[in-house]
Amino acid sequence: MAEPQITQITQIGPEHAGVRLDAYLALQIEGWSRARLQRLIESEDVLVNGRVVKSSYKLREHDEIEVDLTTPPTDRFEPENIPIDIVYEDETLVVVNKPAGLVVHPAGGTPSGTLANALAYHFQQLPNAGVRPGIVHRLDRDTSGLLVVAKTEAALENLSDQFRDRTVFKSYLALVHGRLATTSGRIDQPLARDRANRTRMAVVRGGRNALTLYRVRRAFQRFTLLDVELKTGRTHQIRVHLAWLKHPVVGDETYGSGRDNTIQDARLRAQIRNLNRHFLHAEKLAFTHPETGELIKFESPLPAELSEVLLAADERG
Repeated sequence: MAEPQITQITQIGPEHAGVRLDAYLALQIEGWSRARLQRLIESEDVLVNGRVVKSSYKLREHDEIEVDLTTPPTDRFEPENIPIDIVYEDETLVVVNKPAGLVVHPAGGTPSGTLANALAYHFQQLPNAGVRPGIVHRLDRDTSGLLVVAKTEAALENLSDQFRDRTVFKSYLALVHGRLATTSGRIDQPLARDRANRTRMAVVRGGRNALTLYRVRRAFQRFTLLDVELKTGRTHQIRVHLAWLKHPVVGDETYGSGRDNTIQDARLRAQIRNLNRHFLHAEKLAFTHPETGELIKFESPLPAELSEVLLAADERG
């Protein structure tokens, strides 16, 4: 199951026809300045009828507005004593290693038991104390690996700017079906909500710009292990892009098109099915420290259950 996202989708009524997009959003989203909303539109986190538009766009009746908020509403929620794997911590920020199965923040049908609930318990004084305390970016529920969390307002603003300006280095390990024809490549395809299924993303003309780079780390008989670098941070980006390339991520029930069921070795097929996650791990993360200006780098080892799949793929795949 995909992690629920904090997304607002509304349809324009006759009373707002002719209103500028940024002015309309300022009326609808409490606590956001018009300038901040304009930056949100410029960063392609707002779509009108599935397409990227400008702040000056004049709304029409029945237009559908989709907004992915980088900061959620300030609804309060309960801190929970959930263990956190801390990779690094100082007075400014924390880098954590998120396990697969842990949702990053409450949304939709997941009101509790999230990383945000855990952060609120372990770090009582975090900025943006709503449902995303200190959280700068996110990973899908079934993706493991590195996340940075801000401990101060200044760090939250600084790190958010780094992510928006695409200066943060994010590298993932992905095991995909099939063998790629080239040892490296780039996928530059726009993404938006799948019109047929609003819980999925898809490559959609006119959607948000999305760029993924990949390089083969190791080729197996029927699989390929990839180093994948994100240049943008769209929802489900790696999984959708690799599926579009016809090499879906192993274990991905949402975008895999049933490829896991085609694995010939019965033991390997059962092992992947029993993972209850996809083979995607946020292995490397590097960014500029908000206070010192130093470039800091982190690396997370591959979880044991994924290492076991690689061993099985080598022996039987």
